Amino acid sequence: MTDASPPFAPLTPGAVEALFTRADDQFLFARWGRPIAPIVFGVTDQTVAVFKGAIEALCVLTGHKMAETDPELGANMMVFFVQDWGELTDTPNLDRLIPELGPLTDRLRAAEANQYRIFRFDADGAIKACFAFIRMDAHLADVPADTLALNQMVQALLLWSDTAFQDASPLAMLDDRAVLRPEIADLMRAAYDPVLPAMAQDPSHALRLAARTGRVQ
Repeated sequence: MTDASPPFAPLTPGAVEALFTRADDQFLFARWGRPIAPIVFGVTDQTVAVFKGAIEALCVLTGHKMAETDPELGANMMVFFVQDWGELTDTPNLDRLIPELGPLTDRLRAAEANQYRIFRFDADGAIKACFAFIRMDAHLADVPADTLALNQMVQALLLWSDTAFQDASPLAMLDDRAVLRPEIADLMRAAYDPVLPAMAQDPSHALRLAARTGRVQ
């Protein structure tokens, strides 16, 4: 999944901080605090296997765990593929999990968005659930399944900034296949260091993350 061959630009503490600083200038970091129990809707069994393989690979990378079920939620990472955002409101019981589903669907349609993620958190601020919605527009339809899966799961494994990866993908191409950029892999490993808190709102947390990548400058 990772390889030292893609172009490698070490992340400075400032760059790490930017990846978790939201558009409102608030720093917010969070990682999963429980094993991930995934389920994928709206695609073939083959694509489901590709997505679960991407999650498994990232869990190996970070040292996090997967589970068959979550004792509270059953599945705590839900990935929904649709052709049109209106399909979400037709999904039985989804509005029970996401009470704001109707207005959200309207906003996504108005923005012509092709993806969106909602996170839920436990009492300590760690991620306890993620709902990922993917609308297969013309752009995403041309993306190979393994590339789409890895990109989506990278963005679901941490609470990145809402502006992270707007200018640069977390992936790089190597021999015509997508791999995780080495500096992002380093950061994800650091983020799951058990010594660090699962949630942080102080920008100084970026220094602690950068230090664990061994690349503080």
